[in-house]
Amino acid sequence: QVQLVESGGGSVQPGGSLRLSCAASGSISSFVVMGWYRQAPGKQRELVAVISRSGSTNYANSVKGRFTISRDNTKNTVYLQMNSLKSEDTAVYYCNGVMAGGDVNWGQGTQVTVSS
Repeated sequence: QVQLVESGGGSVQPGGSLRLSCAASGSISSFVVMGWYRQAPGKQRELVAVISRSGSTNYANSVKGRFTISRDNTKNTVYLQMNSLKSEDTAVYYCNGVMAGGDVNWGQGTQVTVSS
């Protein structure tokens, strides 16, 4: 099973930027689609952005124009560049990958806190 490990979280002021990384223990080409989700305290986990094996992307309305998902197949890593961060972006961010057979792999999550 390919394991996913997130990194890059931290604390930042409103308007700041962070880049999250999701490193896979094997080839990310084994995933049909990979994505970033987030879960704020007391809320359900929600989709942030996804990227397919072909590179097509999709974003939650709340992050369009501010966040960018990308993948580097040579490094087996998916990234989430987050700009113009808002307090409402505060959450634990999770990386996931969906395999062709439907299996879903999740990372352990990384905390992002946006506060002045």
